[in-house]
Amino acid sequence: MKDGFIKVAALSPEIRVADCVYNTESICAGIEEGLREHAKILVFPELCVTGYTCGDLFWQETLLEAARDSLSKLIAFSAGKDALIFVGLPLERNGKLYNVAAAFSDEELLGFVPKRHLPNYNEFYEARYFTPGCEEVSYINFNGQTVPFGMNLLFYPDEGTVFDGAVTERRPGVQRKCGIGSESLMGRLCVAAELCEDLWAPNPPSTAHALAGANVIVNLSASDEVIGKSDYRRNLVAGQSARLLCGYIYASAGEGESTQDVVYGGHCLLAENGHILAENGSLTETLSARCKITYTEFDLSRLSAERRRNTTFQVSPEWEKYLRIPFHLNMEETVLTRVFDRAPFVPDADEERSRRCEEILTIQALGLKKRIQHTKAKSLVVGISGGLDSTLALLVMTRACDLLGLPRDTMIAVTMPGFGTTDRTYNNACSLTKGLGAKLLEVDIRDAVNIHFRDIGQNPEVHDVTYENGQARERTQILMDLANKTGGLVIGTGDMSELALGWATYNGDHMSMYGVNCSVPKTLVRHLVRYYADTCKDLAVSGILYDVLDTPVSPELLPPKDGEISQKTEDLVGPYELHDFFLYYLLRFGYPPAKIYRIAKQTFQGVYDEETILKWLKTFYRRFFAQQFKRSCIPDGPKVGSVALSPRGDLRMPSDASVRIWMDELERL
Repeated sequence: MKDGFIKVAALSPEIRVADCVYNTESICAGIEEGLREHAKILVFPELCVTGYTCGDLFWQETLLEAARDSLSKLIAFSAGKDALIFVGLPLERNGKLYNVAAAFSDEELLGFVPKRHLPNYNEFYEARYFTPGCEEVSYINFNGQTVPFGMNLLFYPDEGTVFDGAVTERRPGVQRKCGIGSESLMGRLCVAAELCEDLWAPNPPSTAHALAGANVIVNLSASDEVIGKSDYRRNLVAGQSARLLCGYIYASAGEGESTQDVVYGGHCLLAENGHILAENGSLTETLSARCKITYTEFDLSRLSAERRRNTTFQVSPEWEKYLRIPFHLNMEETVLTRVFDRAPFVPDADEERSRRCEEILTIQALGLKKRIQHTKAKSLVVGISGGLDSTLALLVMTRACDLLGLPRDTMIAVTMPGFGTTDRTYNNACSLTKGLGAKLLEVDIRDAVNIHFRDIGQNPEVHDVTYENGQARERTQILMDLANKTGGLVIGTGDMSELALGWATYNGDHMSMYGVNCSVPKTLVRHLVRYYADTCKDLAVSGILYDVLDTPVSPELLPPKDGEISQKTEDLVGPYELHDFFLYYLLRFGYPPAKIYRIAKQTFQGVYDEETILKWLKTFYRRFFAQQFKRSCIPDGPKVGSVALSPRGDLRMPSDASVRIWMDELERL
């Protein structure tokens, strides 16, 4: 549970219809296997103790008594086992039969959650046998023990919990205070249950459960297989986990259920906030041993961060009607099997990446289009260097001009050779400008910068920050004055990764009149340019773009060596793929440094060693805090993703905030 991770499992055991003895053995085998993999929440299908397809056998006293006896054996079997377990069975109460989920842990029966919505599609279905459950919690006697019975049950670990100071009842008349926090994030776990058709209903019980505090929903299900239904289930589970900002465990009945009229595939799904993290193959997956098991780890702190940020997720006043039932889990570090994308800003699949790139380029172009219309700009001025960022800006400008029906020579691309300019970048800048139909203007800045150095007493042989920034500010002055002269706008080229690190000259390339790349990270810039190259019908332009992609990232402010770029940005500030990874998990989910370091080590294993990752993580935090003053006054620009740095709507951070506690945590690693 360290760093908020908890391992969970959905299990679909092999069963025999109405053979509770065999089914109990299968469930026990599944529990043993789940515990060997250190799963802390184990969810079995509905009615798995008896089998879902018993039909009129549910009216037989023999079957009901066998089910109760099986549950007693399962509870006894859980003694000393460190997990919260849910199994489904039929349960008689006050002369009525209920389809329930039994929750137990370490030889203690915690509660029964009845199913509310009962399907009645044909004679096999449940309304023939079962009574709908209700929200109100009452109590039932089970083997001499008084056990909570009702839909409004929440289960949470008794070591640190988010219900600070709330009164918790474990048995009628017994009260205890919930723990207040702990060093771990285990206290953020809160589990609730619903059963199969409950999820299909217009207002699933899980909605109320989540608004009462549950961040993990378990669903004990028995969903048959027909064409297209697995896709529907997948979308339903993913969508509910997204709406509720929760983890969702869906375990469905499978091998051994009656195939008299339908087939059950044992489809198990594990979703978190709209994403399917793991699932089995349903009909295409064969049974191994006595139980199919699907594992993943939920990130509870990530879910908590989402709920904190989402202002429409409000705790329901109905939460007071819920009974909170504590159980015990031992604290241990969860071994991670879930995968963290090395490039979280870039979609994985090629088809999805192409769609996303097209969408982003359109957003950028539409933002610029509106600004051109509003200002009635007569020209668009950009500094073109032959690097990735200025190339992307020019491509966006081209789209905006095409959308407005403006001639492409509305664009003025200015190449400004300086002390570090190489022939490769210079030629690419000129060729691309001409290939796109923009107007090319060349202004050599070397004489002007040398005069400036003379005026301020800067030795041009000293290649310090003044030497570099003097060139950047000279270029910005030229662009601004040209925009004034032509009645136009200066289009900014800097990307979000540079803004995060402060890798920009204040009032130099930091400044523009509209920054089209301001929320595009460096790792995504590359994919956008490649997408444009791949889809461009002009082969000459495509060839130039491919060469730009192969050019090292550099501001080219220091003299080249043997005609080649001598100043490579990633040698100075670190690999952008690492910094973009750090940035995403810092801002999107509020991960602390130790957690970012942990998942970065796993994600970049074999690419960077641990010392390298830690070195650049320290650099990232130090620069991110120190350079906020630059981000506090950046120009307008379009937001394209969930992470952005605009001081007006996305990152309202003091320019003089201290990084001390973050760096202290890093020093302890």
